[in-house]
Amino acid sequence: MVLLFLMLEFENPLVLFVFVLLIVSAIVQLFYYLGIFSRLAFYKPAAASNFSDLPPVSVIIAARNEYKNLEKNLKLILEQDYPSFEVIVVNDCSWDDSQKLLEYYQEQYPQLKICTLIEQEKYPTGKKFALTIGIKAAQYQEMIFTDADCIPASNQWLRLMQSKFSTSKEIVLGYSPYKKQNSFLNLFIRFESIFTATAYFSAAILKRPFMGVGRNLAYTRDLFFKHKGFAKHQHILSGDDDLHVNQTATATNVAIQLDPQSFMLSEPKKNFEEYRRQKARHNSTGKYYKFSDQLYLGGYYFSHLLFYVTCVLLLVFNFNWQVVLGIFGFRFLVQTAVFIGILKRLKDIHLVWFIAILDLVYLIYIFIFGTIGLVSKQKKIW
Repeated sequence: MVLLFLMLEFENPLVLFVFVLLIVSAIVQLFYYLGIFSRLAFYKPAAASNFSDLPPVSVIIAARNEYKNLEKNLKLILEQDYPSFEVIVVNDCSWDDSQKLLEYYQEQYPQLKICTLIEQEKYPTGKKFALTIGIKAAQYQEMIFTDADCIPASNQWLRLMQSKFSTSKEIVLGYSPYKKQNSFLNLFIRFESIFTATAYFSAAILKRPFMGVGRNLAYTRDLFFKHKGFAKHQHILSGDDDLHVNQTATATNVAIQLDPQSFMLSEPKKNFEEYRRQKARHNSTGKYYKFSDQLYLGGYYFSHLLFYVTCVLLLVFNFNWQVVLGIFGFRFLVQTAVFIGILKRLKDIHLVWFIAILDLVYLIYIFIFGTIGLVSKQKKIW
């Protein structure tokens, strides 16, 4: 009956077809926001640990020519409020003064361990190799990973990340926001990072974890070696974080840490060309995810694109603009309501004023970089 009614209302079958596509894409979008992403917006974490059990842990950082970042950030990690831990910095073939700086710090901080790799032209290495060396050097079962350009939000970062480990939880997903700067590029970088976090935290809450971010990630040594490390994707430049989690995560072995004191702040790219190179490399790993995870992400991205395209087409066809605006506005209101909860939790509520434009820019970003990622081949190790 509904189909018959629509056929009577629409003289042009093409317009009817586009309108149906708009309705379908809107329903799919609402399902993602209300059925999936809202899990993060309204997530209630378990009661905080009393930190009574604090086993020793290993912090692992792979650094290549990171002298300035190590000088600025490493002390904040070495001075974490934690009774027993080691920090392993893998100096990955650096040609700056990183080695001298690390040796200087080692004299002051006995918990600092240095692993130095030397560049070999015939046998080039990459970050996965450096991390593997650091993991093999680690003394302790529980390992926490970050990057040289990251700053812990507090001296409780290590305690909070470790507190999520248990006999059943072998992986801990943390959050790593980008620092705020006064530029539109920075606004978008922060929005893209929050949307990525929304996707993987919401999936983990639903017991369908599929990725994590290496700037703030933890897993056990046993898990790493049980799955033969990065062997399955050693040939791929990126993926030391997301592909590893995609390969090893299950419905029951992943925990998430969303306490703001556990955040690991990261330095954003300052111009579009640097950001383009970074994202072209990162987005090339999605095609290696499990098929179900590709469907999860692809379903959102495709419905997002279809929603905007059908809205524009209906306006071009002189369809009732009030109906189109009403559907668009309802989706926007639901999206904004869910994002308010997420932005409050992830401590970047200021972005709520820019959701409309950032959502459109994100669509363009996914279309361009997603296409590049599908067809690109990685040529460099780092």
